[in-house]
Amino acid sequence: MSPEIAGVLQLLALIAALALAYRPLGDYMARVYSSEKHYEPEKWIYKAIGANPTSEMRWPAYLRAVLAFSAVSVLFLYLMQRAQGVLPGSLGFVAIDPDQAFNTAASFVANTNWQSYYGEQAMGHVVQTSGLAVQNFVSAAVGMAVAVALVRGFARSRTGELGNFWADLVRGTVRVLLPISVIGAVVLVACGAIQNFTGIHEVGQFLGGTQQWNGGAVASQEAIKELGTNGGGYFNANSAHPFENPTPFSNLFEIFLILLIPFALTRTFGRMVGNLRQGYAILATMGIIWVAFTALMMWTEFAHHGPAFDVAGGAMEGKETRFGVGGSSIFAVATTLTSTGAVNSFHSSYTGLGGGIAMLGMQLGEIAPGGVGSGLYGMLIMAIIAVFIAGLMVGRTPEYLGKKIGTREIKLAACYILITPALVLGFTAAAMALDTPAHSMTNTGAHGFSEILYAYTSGANNNGSAFAGLNADTQWFNSTIGIAMLLGRFLPMVFVLALAGSLAEQKPVPETAGTLRTDKPLYAGLLVGTIVIITGLTYFPALALGPLAEGLAS
Repeated sequence: MSPEIAGVLQLLALIAALALAYRPLGDYMARVYSSEKHYEPEKWIYKAIGANPTSEMRWPAYLRAVLAFSAVSVLFLYLMQRAQGVLPGSLGFVAIDPDQAFNTAASFVANTNWQSYYGEQAMGHVVQTSGLAVQNFVSAAVGMAVAVALVRGFARSRTGELGNFWADLVRGTVRVLLPISVIGAVVLVACGAIQNFTGIHEVGQFLGGTQQWNGGAVASQEAIKELGTNGGGYFNANSAHPFENPTPFSNLFEIFLILLIPFALTRTFGRMVGNLRQGYAILATMGIIWVAFTALMMWTEFAHHGPAFDVAGGAMEGKETRFGVGGSSIFAVATTLTSTGAVNSFHSSYTGLGGGIAMLGMQLGEIAPGGVGSGLYGMLIMAIIAVFIAGLMVGRTPEYLGKKIGTREIKLAACYILITPALVLGFTAAAMALDTPAHSMTNTGAHGFSEILYAYTSGANNNGSAFAGLNADTQWFNSTIGIAMLLGRFLPMVFVLALAGSLAEQKPVPETAGTLRTDKPLYAGLLVGTIVIITGLTYFPALALGPLAEGLAS
């Protein structure tokens, strides 16, 4: 079987698995976030944190709860890293430096999981399991909670109440993320991923010396790393490491976990607003972009030139032979079109255009299907923009799901889509203008510029993957990328929740003959075009200096 056919078959198998899980999981999550029942373990948690899960919150209170919880999480994770040297199970590792501890704390709380350190050489068992893995769960649950709050904004009327953040946080963690992660961890252990708490041990002789490995609770962290679209690896090689991703089947299963909840949330959205066709329209938009990006990536990586590439079956530099070009390309698109950031190959070694596709996937806003929660609310913001554009074309006040999109709503949506590009382009320009950051680049020219652009694109979009080749463990990059991650995560949430509150206060607008049907293929096409045009106008000059220049020159 040719590598090309094998890649296509993997893609078809993945689509089939996602289709089978779409309806039951989407309906289940709708019941989870609509239920008034609280399980006994959840009541214990509410009592421990002093929260009243039945108390409804307006958007300012909901936002304050999100920010307060996240701020405490950053502080807790920072202090845990700084105290690692005296913690049990530290494996002899010392405390993390202040700038790197801040970067890592901001990264994991912001659901970015950018790592400027070697996991197996820096973090002990306690920090990995009690610090990083815990944030993998709760940071994902925060994103889901904000998405559900926006959906309630569309579903409710004549009230500013969006639910209770603490109830949404706990339910998302306990009822959705935890049980699926347990199943996922068991599957990964069966595939060969390790799950233990062993110390550091030496294996074999290599070039006159020994190589050291340390164990860890890898399978359990790997499951929530992918399911929660986190991406932070237990080992520096991330999902290219055989302890994290041992076989082609585990590779496909991890991609399935990455895409599972973001796609299923469109069903949850349709169920909660009382119109499944609206959810299908959002799903179709996500699916079109995802399939198109995957096909483009596979084409660029399989479009090899010369005898060496012919023998290898494609551009195999930086890719694992057990996954091949097909499995690596599908993984790369899944991880950059979501906010996962896990990698099973080095994106810096992709073709010039292939690296540009990975970068563009993040610059779209990671909405196809996007991160857990963040993908849905990002796509709904774009849906509002598309409705507004359509309204301008016909001279009619735009409406979406029975809610008028007025001045306040469109200003909030516009602010949302401007934040991330401002962070990415601003920090990239500063890094290129100063002398010290440029010294961290391994490459010069277009590829070197791509290293810097990719780093800030990844940080501000809360992706966390790296282009490789850039030494990001410096005070400049640890600090600026950390700031970009926090602002890129929480500033958009301010506008999302304010928009949700504004929509929830409105009364429904009856549908008329002039109302744009947002559940039809025509609207899905308009939405795809809107996303591509907005992203292209924003990032094309920067892409032209980096991956496009490199791709056209090769």
